[in-house]
Amino acid sequence: MIESLLVANRGEIARRIIRTARRLGVRTVAVYSEADADLPFVREADEAVCVGPANPAQSYRNSEAILAAAKSTGARAIHPGYGFLSENADFARTVEANGLVWVGPGADAITAMGDKINARNLMAAAGVPVAPGSTDPAGTVEAALAAAEEIGFPVMVKAAAGGGGMGMAVAADEASLRTEYDKVRAFAERMFGDGSVLIERYFPRVRHVEVQILGLADGRVVALGERECSVQRRNQKLVEESPSPAVSAELRARLLAAAVRAGEAVGYRNAGTVECLLDPTTGEFFFLEMNTRLQVEHPVTELVHGLDLVEEQLRVAAGLAPNFDPDALAPRGHAIELRINAEDPKRFLPGPGAVTAWTEPTGDGVRVDSGYSLGTTVTPFYDSLMAKLIVYGADRAEAIDRARVAVAGFEIAGPKCNLPFFAELLDNPEFLGGDYDTGIVARMRAKK
Repeated sequence: MIESLLVANRGEIARRIIRTARRLGVRTVAVYSEADADLPFVREADEAVCVGPANPAQSYRNSEAILAAAKSTGARAIHPGYGFLSENADFARTVEANGLVWVGPGADAITAMGDKINARNLMAAAGVPVAPGSTDPAGTVEAALAAAEEIGFPVMVKAAAGGGGMGMAVAADEASLRTEYDKVRAFAERMFGDGSVLIERYFPRVRHVEVQILGLADGRVVALGERECSVQRRNQKLVEESPSPAVSAELRARLLAAAVRAGEAVGYRNAGTVECLLDPTTGEFFFLEMNTRLQVEHPVTELVHGLDLVEEQLRVAAGLAPNFDPDALAPRGHAIELRINAEDPKRFLPGPGAVTAWTEPTGDGVRVDSGYSLGTTVTPFYDSLMAKLIVYGADRAEAIDRARVAVAGFEIAGPKCNLPFFAELLDNPEFLGGDYDTGIVARMRAKK
């Protein structure tokens, strides 16, 4: 096993990685910005190094400062978590060029899947279903219009280098496509340094279902079930559950087989997620993108499979066999994750602030992965995620019951908080029935 690990991230995911590393006897190094000096993950690591001011470009995305921290502390490996440098192929290559272990997929796989158009083409060649869309970037609005005419309106206008629900817009006709194309292109250039635009079929009613894959040290790729991620605001996830209430045994077999083919097509190693759109009417699914990192929602997979994905990441990076039998995967029960954000529960606008009360729920089947505690401050510099509330039950009904109790018992004061939204969702007939799609939050808000 790796002896020492630098965690190139912050908040809840840094704490979560440190927790597993400590259990395995791995020495940990945290890096933190000046704004995060008082957060729990800094105290919980064996050693911590400040890598710059609050601005992520000067701290958590500052690859030179992070590599310097690794060298000065003697860390032998780097785990990037999610976001920041986690899907930066150049950083992955630099880490390995400096003689360190990169806890993630190879740089070539990151590059191959980082561009949505290239990824779509690769997946189509591998026999993975892809939605009708561009096979080349739409370099001009005229090219975008030509692609839309071939696909048929409405279409999704997407940043080819984007991710996490950012850089996406729906165009219903030529006029709106002209407007949205310019907006998405400008956003993509500003956020990702790449203004390439993809035009893809838009599904008015669709579910977002993803498959957790793990590329093992021996070269095999295994699929660890699916997650339902259709409760979203602004194309970004709020709730995830596993298994998906929309997926039958037959559909699951097809989904998992396609995800394995996707990983094999790029020689994938370590943890990754194949995200798909599922048409609930026809049962068709289409490749959306591949996230070449650990996902925020990985705990629901851990609970239904009884494993630790961070441990498995470390084992793969160290060239070790997995701590489970890949030929005897037997998921049990049902898990749900709620993303507790510092945002108002109506419009979901960020609301940072000092934490004046923080009481986490406990009980059977309740897990909390938190990045904050009483006396800390949620600043405006980073993602609004404060904690993840994850519940497990023998079935979906029990998981929902436990979620209701846990939400009621989670006390947070100071920052704005979306806990009231989850209390509302957990009594929503559409969600309770399991027959929901990515429009559920918009429908809930339209009734207010």
